[in-house]
Amino acid sequence: MSMEAAFSSQSSDPGALSPLDQIRYARDIIRLEGQALMALATRLDTHFCRAVEYLYRCQTSVIVTGMGKAGLIGQKIAATLSSTGTRGHFLHPAEAFHGDLGRIHRDDLVLVLSQSGETEEITRLLPSLSALGVTIIAITAQHNSTLGRSATVVLALGPLKEACGLGLAPSTSTTAMLALGDALALVVSRMRSFGPEDFARFHPGGSLGRKLSKVEDHMRRLAQCRVSDDHVSLRNVLAAPSPAGRRSGAILLLNAEGRLSGIFTDSDLARLFESRRDAALDEPVRQVMTAMPITVPAGSMVSDAMAIMTERKLSELPIVDEDGRPLGLLDITDLVGRDLDNSGQASPAGAASSFARPAQDPVAVVPRPKLFFRPGTRPAEPA
Repeated sequence: MSMEAAFSSQSSDPGALSPLDQIRYARDIIRLEGQALMALATRLDTHFCRAVEYLYRCQTSVIVTGMGKAGLIGQKIAATLSSTGTRGHFLHPAEAFHGDLGRIHRDDLVLVLSQSGETEEITRLLPSLSALGVTIIAITAQHNSTLGRSATVVLALGPLKEACGLGLAPSTSTTAMLALGDALALVVSRMRSFGPEDFARFHPGGSLGRKLSKVEDHMRRLAQCRVSDDHVSLRNVLAAPSPAGRRSGAILLLNAEGRLSGIFTDSDLARLFESRRDAALDEPVRQVMTAMPITVPAGSMVSDAMAIMTERKLSELPIVDEDGRPLGLLDITDLVGRDLDNSGQASPAGAASSFARPAQDPVAVVPRPKLFFRPGTRPAEPA
């Protein structure tokens, strides 16, 4: 059925909405909630700054509590706090009366969510919180509610119209609570200088964690790589036994000081045979290797390394220490399908099977040039 036909069709149910009416109603709901958020943004004042200061200075935990839909929003806020540098835990207000109050330390901060400020489970909890002497930050409609009067700081949502047709189902109010909770968590996170490395530490799993992980977490260790001195003949290099594990299409070549001087790949070997240079097999491998290959220093993010591999069409990328000594090798076959590159692609587009020497200075081509350097040199300082 075409879109036009769907919009013109009529249901036999007299209470049903036509597709066009459904879209109109949905847009009205989203606009109403969006307008409420804009009004909330302009309403922020020094009370918000006080709340941020308490959160920033809290050295223990932020306990978030709320009942019903507000409680569900509170769980999300607690999770956001925890993942952005502030320890956060959710406490169900009803369970608090059956032993869970023991989770709260007097140095904790309690963030309480209640649109009305009169929710029974919340108002019953307030005397116990006061007895513990904890700081209370309230997210509620008005300062003069029971919750507002008991709180150290009140973040007032102000008058809100729920988006549902009855004006009863929590919708606009919970959207506002969620946005305000995000604002608190993210402002405090910025004040803590919470960076990508910190984020990666709290998100080790899944696609996001892998993108933020270090190259050391994914590289083949040196003991798993094919390594040789660069003065050995190519024939002897190829004849040397490979280490146990998955075979790599690259051989790391070292100079007399043990620093990476070059790399030789299966594709390099194929080109020698294609050009009928059989005699090169008995020459020192340094005569035919790709000298001074692109490398990345240990500690680089794997997503940045993948960006370099994508841009330079590389299948193997050596990882080196400060002195240019190899620590391991990133092999594209170990990364395919892991969604590690900056664009979200599973593997570098058009990744070649060799380390072709770049025709132009890679600093002018590859994003974040500080991440790779030639062996024996220091990486450039960031601008």
